[in-house]
Amino acid sequence: MSAHGDGAEDSTFVRTYALTRGRTRPRHLMALDTVLDAGPGRPGPGQAAECVEILALCREHRRSVTELAGRLGRPVTAVKILISDLLDAHALVVSVTDAYASSDTEADERPTTHLLAALSAGLKRKWPDATDYPQAG
Repeated sequence: MSAHGDGAEDSTFVRTYALTRGRTRPRHLMALDTVLDAGPGRPGPGQAAECVEILALCREHRRSVTELAGRLGRPVTAVKILISDLLDAHALVVSVTDAYASSDTEADERPTTHLLAALSAGLKRKWPDATDYPQAG
């Protein structure tokens, strides 16, 4: 690995460390697919600029933890820490609405186990080096 590659990696680590103020774990347990909505509260003073971006995205419509991390271009763990701060301030709330309605008329719109298995197989083919996590979070 070149010296330039090491410097870029160190720079990313330092930015992430500063973003989370050295914290390595979120205070709230959430999965990668936890869906968030904007809440009635406001972020506290001194919050990272990324918190404002998270709120703006969630005000547009509900967003998952994974989607927020992707849109911000930040590590998921760092975004979870920022989300925890926003949950504490009631600026974000966890959406508890079921993504798939439970009525009989909409039951056919739910993904089947075959579809989910095919999706999983396709993702594993596309990213064979991806790490399997037995528990998202």
